[in-house]
Amino acid sequence: MSDTVDAPVIRGDEPGSFARSVLAERHPALIEKVRDAFPYGPEQHRALDALRANCAEGTITPLGPTAYDHDRWAVWGRGHFGRSWFEVPFLWAESYFYRRLLDAVGYFADGPWRGVDPFRPFKQAELHTPEAEAELATLDDVLARPAAEQAAALVHGSLWGNRADLGFRISSAGGDGHGAGTPPLVADDAEALWSLLPAGSPATLCVVADNAGRELLPDLVLIDHVLRHGRAERAVLQVKPYPYYVSDATTEDVVDCLRRLTGAEGAAAGAGRRLWAAMADGRLAVRTHDFFRAPLPYEDMPGDLRREFAGATLTVMKGDLNYRRLVGDRLWPPTTSFADRTAYFPGPVAALRTLKSDVIVGLDEPAVAALDAREDRWRTSGAHALIQVRR
Repeated sequence: MSDTVDAPVIRGDEPGSFARSVLAERHPALIEKVRDAFPYGPEQHRALDALRANCAEGTITPLGPTAYDHDRWAVWGRGHFGRSWFEVPFLWAESYFYRRLLDAVGYFADGPWRGVDPFRPFKQAELHTPEAEAELATLDDVLARPAAEQAAALVHGSLWGNRADLGFRISSAGGDGHGAGTPPLVADDAEALWSLLPAGSPATLCVVADNAGRELLPDLVLIDHVLRHGRAERAVLQVKPYPYYVSDATTEDVVDCLRRLTGAEGAAAGAGRRLWAAMADGRLAVRTHDFFRAPLPYEDMPGDLRREFAGATLTVMKGDLNYRRLVGDRLWPPTTSFADRTAYFPGPVAALRTLKSDVIVGLDEPAVAALDAREDRWRTSGAHALIQVRR
């Protein structure tokens, strides 16, 4: 694997950087959204106010000695406590912010708010928008197409997440999965991805989910396609063990999405019923692992999770956070080899990701030059995406 010495760890102390804007602007705004989403009492309000003030001007403090997973975070946070949120690695600061937010709303405490997902209203709202309705209706057309056209469309639907309406549209020019107005991918290894899941394969597909709501729906429909068309005998959907970041998927979110599919009309309902049955007979398993909420790269994964991934024919990492953890949350030169950065991974791995952070590898120099010439913030705008595969 290539050296990490020349690739600095991303932190939030660079003025004008994306990481700084997340810590200084997005996190305080999120605290206000969470505060308004539930009728929390004075205790939760005081804790949220204290977290907001601490993130802006304070130093990072450890969890209380009786807090859930205190010992784990004491290890993960060694060397970071007592410092500014802007001075520690960005991946760690983000992760710890969400852990403290759960503490503030009483998620782990004995009491009425125990286990209540503070992000659930946002996830639920996404599932019942006119946009979500339109995206599900599009499946009537997509799932009536030949299997190869379905595959192309559905992988792009999963890739673009809550812009899945673009991915679900099949162009009249040949059905390649790119809808009108869909930007070209900065890297497109879709052919390599599907070559690892040939029809009639006894494969196991592992999908490490990213966001819930409208982003999880196309992930589930893609899994349905893989099982239905014999590209895998079994699928495993890995989710977070508890609410993490704003909308990361948990088991509860998977159930909500399945109910949304089965309660729809037409082809979407059929996909939902097949997935429900697949869970019942074991062809689709939903799993989680404590490491999915760790502020660490996948290179540091424990042995049991490594063995889980090693047993998969292909592991698909969805979304930006998984990508950052997969290749390392560092300012790599964009031409750094994706294969080298993922050489540690115990099996074939694919990344499906829209670009929403500074981390990017696996591009060639002409592509980087063209992107730099057209747009200053192409790495973080969410207007570009990639499919990268290491066999």
